[in-house]
Amino acid sequence: MTRTINFMGVRHIAFAITVLLTLIALGSLFTKGLNLGLDFTGGTQIELGYEQPADLGKIRQQLAAAGYGDAVVQNFGATTDVVVRMQGDDPDLGVKVAAALRQSGDALEVKKVEFVGPQVGEELRDQGGLGLLLALGGVMLYLAFRFQWKFGLGAIISLVHDVIVTLGILSFFQITFDLTVLAALLAIIGYSLNDTIVVFDRVRENFRVLRKASLIENINISTTQTLLRTLATSISTLLAIAALLVFAGDNLFAFSIALFVGVTAGTYSSVYIANVVLVWLDLTVDDLIPPVVAEEVDERP
Repeated sequence: MTRTINFMGVRHIAFAITVLLTLIALGSLFTKGLNLGLDFTGGTQIELGYEQPADLGKIRQQLAAAGYGDAVVQNFGATTDVVVRMQGDDPDLGVKVAAALRQSGDALEVKKVEFVGPQVGEELRDQGGLGLLLALGGVMLYLAFRFQWKFGLGAIISLVHDVIVTLGILSFFQITFDLTVLAALLAIIGYSLNDTIVVFDRVRENFRVLRKASLIENINISTTQTLLRTLATSISTLLAIAALLVFAGDNLFAFSIALFVGVTAGTYSSVYIANVVLVWLDLTVDDLIPPVVAEEVDERP
């Protein structure tokens, strides 16, 4: 028989860590804010054409040395075509960038320079925020109908924690927040919810099997039973994200960091936030299996 791990024995310490991380994240968000990328702030887009295949890493170093450290450099189309995006609306920015890149002897031409406004980013931000709220509401309703409202509340608190911690890390280190990071946040919500539902489903099943066990014993047993599945999923996911961090380059760095932090936070919150909420709300077997009310029998002749 597998030895049961006493996860809930350290729930008070875990709660203190949760509060501390959440306060740090919120403090950073309110003081530093998010380092919004060009998708949200707008800027200048410069299309360059090289005679030889372009080395994007070298171009980033050259631009950083010239004072354009916030520039986003990408290939588009052929390997000789490069697009550079940066903040600012200086009409001579294309000439200045080309001059900085030509100092290393590379032959290139400026194909197009245009100002990109933030309207599209604002639209997507607003729609994404609305979609996020609707998704959270739908999740709570789904869990309330499938399980019980206490499960739904635990899942929502867990999801909110994961999003806040991820945004706090991005804010604290001033990692660029762009549309890829917004996509990562939506992926984090799905991952964290899936992990939480697996644990909740086992807790609900064990209420029917372990009728004499207390709620804390039930949660410890249920979490232990799902631990191998949780670790296998989390570790394999984090390894894939680590590969993105190492090999995907600067363009997906913020996306990868957000996913890495979110998956780690989601694994933690499934055990020490979602489950702890059930303890706070005093989930009982009567919440899941309502007692049978005996019908009154008329014994009069």
